[in-house]
Amino acid sequence: MMEHTNKQFDAEMESIRSGVLTMGGLVETQMSRAIESLEQDKESAVLDVIGANEQQINQMQVDMDQLCSQIIARRQPTAIDLRMILTVTKIVNDLERIGDETKKVAYKASEATGHHRLARVRYYDIARSAERAKEMLQLALDAFARMDVNAAADVIAIDEEIDAAFSSVMRQLISYMMEDPRTITPAIEIVFIAKSVERIGDHAKNIAEAVVQLVMGKDVRHASAEQIRAEVAEE
Repeated sequence: MMEHTNKQFDAEMESIRSGVLTMGGLVETQMSRAIESLEQDKESAVLDVIGANEQQINQMQVDMDQLCSQIIARRQPTAIDLRMILTVTKIVNDLERIGDETKKVAYKASEATGHHRLARVRYYDIARSAERAKEMLQLALDAFARMDVNAAADVIAIDEEIDAAFSSVMRQLISYMMEDPRTITPAIEIVFIAKSVERIGDHAKNIAEAVVQLVMGKDVRHASAEQIRAEVAEE
C-alpha cells in the first residue's frame, strides 16, 4: 500500500485493510464451527454462539462501510487508494454473505440428523467440500493481505472443485430419493447445506477476483484461473 505525506490517511487506509482481515478471521472461525456441526451433532449452545457471532459479522460490515464512506468524503482518494477502498467494500460484503451461509449450514445440519443412509453424504462428502471452501477463504484473505494475484488464481481454480462436488452430491441425493421416498425430507435439508457450501465457495472466489482487480486494475469476474495466470505473466 502506497505511503502518503498525510500519516493520518495512511492510518485510515491501514485500518480498513486490517479490518478486512479481522472480519475474515471471525468468518473463518464460524466456518470451523459449521464444519464441526456437519461432522457431528452439536448442542444448541454452539448454534447460539454461531448466531451471536453472525450478528457481530453484520455489525463489522456496517462499521467498515461507514469508515470507507468517511474516507472517501474526507480524503477524496484517487487511483490505487480509491480502488483499495472500493475493493474493501466488495470484500466485506462477500464476508458477510459467507457468514450468512455458514449460519445456514450449522442450523440445517442440526435439523438433518438421524438418517443413516444419508450419513456419508453429510459427514464426509459435504464436510470435505466445506473444508475446501474454508481453504478457499483462507487463501483469498491471504491473497488480499499480500496482494498476491497468483494466490488469487489458485482460489478461483479451487472453486471449480467445489462446483463439481456440489453436482456429485446432488446426483447422490437424487438417487437416494428415487430409491426410498422416506429420505426425501432429510435429503432436501442436505441439498440446502450443499448449496450453502457451494455459495461460500462463490463468495471466496469473488474476494479473489477483487484482489486481482485491485492489483492489476482488470475486471476478471468471468475469467478462468488459467486466463488470470496468463494475464499475470504478461505484466
